[in-house]
Amino acid sequence: MLTFADNIWLADGPVVDVAGFRYPTRMAVIRLMDGGLFIWSPVALSERLREAVDALGEVRHLIAPNAHHHLFLADWQRAYPTAKLYAPPGLPRRRKDLRFDIDLGDAPDAAWAGDLDQVHVPNLIATEVVFFHRASRTVLFTDLIQHFKPGWFIGWRALVARLDLMAAPEPEVPRKFRLAFVDRPAARDSLRRILAWPAEKVVMAHADPVERDGRAFISRVFRWLLI
Repeated sequence: MLTFADNIWLADGPVVDVAGFRYPTRMAVIRLMDGGLFIWSPVALSERLREAVDALGEVRHLIAPNAHHHLFLADWQRAYPTAKLYAPPGLPRRRKDLRFDIDLGDAPDAAWAGDLDQVHVPNLIATEVVFFHRASRTVLFTDLIQHFKPGWFIGWRALVARLDLMAAPEPEVPRKFRLAFVDRPAARDSLRRILAWPAEKVVMAHADPVERDGRAFISRVFRWLLI
């Protein structure tokens, strides 16, 4: 695992195939003020990763930040049966085999309200729950911002990725997500709440982390929505 900021660690998992496209996976571990661990978007749980996580504290919260990031939840739930599993909108219908404890709301759960803020960003593809770690001034996005470097996709997939802005010169919101913001006023309200955070850093599941000027970065990426 990589130390990203005080009490935040990142771990990259294996590449997964979704609809014929290869996606890297990334999770974040946040140690809360009470010592418990908040696991954001869990990746494949190897023995080595489990040992590294266990060395940081007790896993208490397993977070699926949108309905697409669920592939490895069952393994984590088996490994940490006392941890609570939190569901984003839409995921319980998709994964009826999982035991969800709490739905992720549009405001922070009491368990981490002293450490984190959160906002629902409504989208037809998948409503995403965006988090903000106050102490490190870090925002966590899952799929709404993506950036795949040249050569990641090949052939017709590379063309599709460029047209979708997944493989644009800089991180962008993919076109498919832009089109799925059917309630633009609600999306703008969510974005304004995010931009009110004093963000310095940004972690994304499918792009390199941003380590400075996070609020300016988010504003640039969503400039099309603010018009």
